[in-house]
Amino acid sequence: MSTNSIAQPDPPSLNWELGIEYPDEDESNPFIVSENGIVTINMFVDNPGLLSIKVNFEYEFPFEGEVVGAPEDATIEPGNNDSFNFIVRGIDVYEVDAGTIESFTVTATLQERNGMPILIPESQEKIGDFEIPEIFLLGLEITDPVGPMNAGSDTILKVKVTNNGNARDKVRELEVTDDCPLLTTDTGLDVLLTRNLEKGAATTADLKVTASESHPQRNCRVEITVASDGADGSQLSTDFTKITVETAPTNTPEPEDPEDPDDPTEVVTSNLPAPGISALLSILIGALFVNLNKRQ
Repeated sequence: MSTNSIAQPDPPSLNWELGIEYPDEDESNPFIVSENGIVTINMFVDNPGLLSIKVNFEYEFPFEGEVVGAPEDATIEPGNNDSFNFIVRGIDVYEVDAGTIESFTVTATLQERNGMPILIPESQEKIGDFEIPEIFLLGLEITDPVGPMNAGSDTILKVKVTNNGNARDKVRELEVTDDCPLLTTDTGLDVLLTRNLEKGAATTADLKVTASESHPQRNCRVEITVASDGADGSQLSTDFTKITVETAPTNTPEPEDPEDPDDPTEVVTSNLPAPGISALLSILIGALFVNLNKRQ
């Protein structure tokens, strides 16, 4: 009677299976990382056999993810299908380009059957993918004015928009408001609506603010809001600044100073000696004698 040399499969009582619950039950679908950098994994080990089994687990995850709550090993009783839920966290989704896909691996190695070590351990491996989502996040910053402005004048506000997301974006809508009715702004920020911003890029624009001549002294709040185009306008960023408006100075003429010490004074001097008192007396006496002689 001939013997059969072909290896026979293990009897059903010895079979076991490692499994992962993929999105929509399709292993080709990637796990989408949340905006918080977290992915939840549900795996299971099915033991339809008549003996308990002990398996060890090994994990390899991309994007420097940290595994939390995953078992190092597990014992599955006969006829059981045990599930294990854990998370992978710490993935910096803002640093990785949107749509990037990398694979992960979970390996289970059979170590014991019914408490007895396995001479030749057998392993099963499951592979899946992580995908980085699109994150649209515009940052907005207004540079504060250097000082107050007078009524009837204007000032320039520097406005900076930064793409803090992980995909190309731009400003879809913007709004400028203030709480001073006699304050007006121009359309200088409209240029932001035409500029595409790559991940990490920034752009600036000037907003001209004008106070009417009749504007009273007051602190005015100027607020700007921008909406992300990539997020269909649902992601908003707002910033504000304060502008101090002072009343215009009055043009009152100052009185003229007739003796301004700063004005040069012209002095005229003479080299002739001034007549003394004795000389004046001599002239008078001489005139008297002349009159007396005429009378004689």
